[in-house]
Amino acid sequence: MKHECRITVLETKCFAEYQERYLADPHSGPCSFFKPGDTFLLRRTPQQDDFYHLMNGKFCGEAWDAVSRYVYTALQGGSIMKRWTNDDRVMIACCNDGARPVIFKIERIDVPETDEEREWLERQGFTNTAEDAYTG
Repeated sequence: MKHECRITVLETKCFAEYQERYLADPHSGPCSFFKPGDTFLLRRTPQQDDFYHLMNGKFCGEAWDAVSRYVYTALQGGSIMKRWTNDDRVMIACCNDGARPVIFKIERIDVPETDEEREWLERQGFTNTAEDAYTG
């Protein structure tokens, strides 16, 4: 089975009080790199390795640093956050900018290559409940 990873920008936040107090440009506003709804589809094949090439400059370096471990896990077919989210193939994460964070949804996309893999995938369910969740 092949695996891809989709990153979707859910929201951009702006904490004006932190910007005014700590940033060189106290009125910089929300992140200018991402907009809610932006979507990035990553593949890792011999012809296209979006992970290794950091999406060829299409993604903020600081945000990439914060989400890349989840992306790598998804591209390898792993559980992004086992028993933490209600679907082991999904993670909600954010960049490291505390004054204007961006919230991302990271999804593992399973691409079955055979009928056997397709049938296996249909039987999985991939759902967790609060009782299953790891809480520390």
